[in-house]
Amino acid sequence: MNIIEEIRDHVLLSDGAWGTFLQAKGLKPGECPELWNLTHRNDVLDIAVSYVNAGCNIIETNSFGASRIKLASYGLGDRTAEINSRAAAISREAAGKNVHVAGSVGPTGKILMMGDVTEEELYEAFREQSAALEKGGADIILIETMTALDEASVAVRAARENTGCLVMVTMTFSRVPSGEFRTMMGVSPEEMVFSMKEAGAHVIGSNCGNGMAQMAGIVKAIRAADKEIPVIIQANAGLPELAGTKTVYRETAEIMASYVPELVAAGVNIIGGCCGTTPEHIRAIGSKIRT
Repeated sequence: MNIIEEIRDHVLLSDGAWGTFLQAKGLKPGECPELWNLTHRNDVLDIAVSYVNAGCNIIETNSFGASRIKLASYGLGDRTAEINSRAAAISREAAGKNVHVAGSVGPTGKILMMGDVTEEELYEAFREQSAALEKGGADIILIETMTALDEASVAVRAARENTGCLVMVTMTFSRVPSGEFRTMMGVSPEEMVFSMKEAGAHVIGSNCGNGMAQMAGIVKAIRAADKEIPVIIQANAGLPELAGTKTVYRETAEIMASYVPELVAAGVNIIGGCCGTTPEHIRAIGSKIRT
């Protein structure tokens, strides 16, 4: 399967939230979500199967926080390769041969410019994680929810130089008072385009932080900088709200799906969901893509 060729023919559908799905299955606060690949394999497989059944062309892996740096806080650093390989194997079992598996790689939580970590340490952490995800069956490395260009660039380089996978990268933007979009570290969509292409990303885009209503503006900003590079969008089911002690997302499947034509017109190539989205949301988005 060549995903770049597929994108030329039609908009692809990716999956939705994993973290909120795990919580619904009993993941406790403070528990390591990625350890569930080893201890609750069938629950993780059920999530992946649910998204395949919703019609996804791409499903992710339960490995967002599975870098050695993040896993070390749970005392699991030495099990990094095992956890990531198992995460990819579970999603590959669900995907079969006709659905892509995107190995999820999230930020480390360390800030390079503050001296929390060295570039070499970051590179090695992302190299180890990406290689293990490919070994387990991923054909895409999805570096997601990034806010800093330096960390994202290191992650992209590590994946490109140490795997044969297609590499996607998404950053999380918010609208600032001037009306422009910026990450928490002040990065604009246009800056992301230049830096991530230079690092070697095949697909770029945005996830998390926004509901669908804001995402078309981000796609337009990306397209103003580059007309050709494939773009992926994975929006939250609206902005998070506190209901007592619980975080809730109130955008229904129908509301999210209603923004699909605007996103497609703006130039998106892959659409999925992030926090709060479910197979129901993804199924509705897929139906709108196909109309």
